Amino acid sequence: MGTKILSKKFLNPDKTLFELVVEAPFVAKKAGGGNFVILRIDETGERIPLTIADYDEVNGSITMVVMAIGKTTIQLSKLGAGDEISDLVGPLGKQAHIEKYANPVVFIGGGYGIAPVYPQVKEMKAAGNYVITILGVRTKELLFWEDRFKEISDEVIITTDDGTYGRKGVVTDPLEEIMRARAIDHVVAIGPLIMMKFVTLTTNGKNDEGLPRVPTTVSLNTLMIDGTGMCGGCRFRTLIGKTKFACVDGPDVNGHDVDFENLMKRNSRFVDEEKRRLQKYNEECRALQNA
Repeated sequence: MGTKILSKKFLNPDKTLFELVVEAPFVAKKAGGGNFVILRIDETGERIPLTIADYDEVNGSITMVVMAIGKTTIQLSKLGAGDEISDLVGPLGKQAHIEKYANPVVFIGGGYGIAPVYPQVKEMKAAGNYVITILGVRTKELLFWEDRFKEISDEVIITTDDGTYGRKGVVTDPLEEIMRARAIDHVVAIGPLIMMKFVTLTTNGKNDEGLPRVPTTVSLNTLMIDGTGMCGGCRFRTLIGKTKFACVDGPDVNGHDVDFENLMKRNSRFVDEEKRRLQKYNEECRALQNA
């Protein structure tokens, strides 16, 4: 018996970004911010990691936000309420560290990395913290869950690359302003590797702007197969040359320790193969339509 899809909702006009709610009572009972699951659509499908964007222990469900960019995620986008996926394993990874800080905590979500920020903001606010949330997207159409974040954040700042909503610019612009104006106890950034890299460069205390060092957590969305540390596909290197595994040492880790240049190279290794698999899948779909 598979995992039942309870609902699916597209979050942008192009239908490339969607919210998926699945029935997973045992996962929901143990889930927390920072956890992820690994799922397969069918018995012959590949395993893909997806971060838990929300969880409901009462209803026994978890929510994920998915970008349809590869073969498996596109297949997933074509399923709907009542359909089943072959298997889902979780919660995996270490849960986010939550504590009460004396000064504000800043959360930064970039692109579809906005989704995994949500449960951490909710948990950090429940712990009594003053929470500032920065959400960054390329354009207004890619922004989602704004109202949800306003319900659980003390301040919400939105940036768009093209200026179609909020303030034009990148997430490090308001971050720098906040760091100049007040003391910040912690920063959490989740999104594209390049975004997280520049957030850590802003907060490492070694920047040319004279900004203070602020402890910074990032969430590493690396290549992954089993999610238990056995395959080694998710390994990343620290700046002192130590090898760690995102699935068991993270995915939330100290951002100032990560060798982002090395990790970005590793994550791009299979881009061509992914394109070939997607092209083959599209050709098979067209052949079936024309049969």
